[in-house]
Amino acid sequence: MNTTSLKKILYVEDDPDIQRIAQIALEKVGGFDVKACNSGAEALAVVTEFMPDLILLDMMLPEMDGLEIQGILRQSARTRSISVVFMTAKVQENDVESYRSSGALGVIAKPFNPMTLADQLRELWNKAQI
Repeated sequence: MNTTSLKKILYVEDDPDIQRIAQIALEKVGGFDVKACNSGAEALAVVTEFMPDLILLDMMLPEMDGLEIQGILRQSARTRSISVVFMTAKVQENDVESYRSSGALGVIAKPFNPMTLADQLRELWNKAQI
């Protein structure tokens, strides 16, 4: 668990339109420093250089899904404590419970509201700090 304020977000999303909308929302509305990646492999390649406070991770990605990426992050001492929030259209109760039990801070449903995305992340972050 991190006790710093939320500033840097690594965002992993393979759909370029969704990625662009969320990145603008997080940077312009939320004021975050955001690095966007198109795949899990790209995220894993840049995570230790960027060292985000939080990773906003799409669940359905080519090659490996969000849970697999989170699992790889948890294997490294440098990245295991980085908070993860999943973003997915699969938000049935049992799916959400499975994501939370994997150690994720929470889940944001797609489609998301760009005007409230930053606040949703801050709320999940702040709850985890208690």
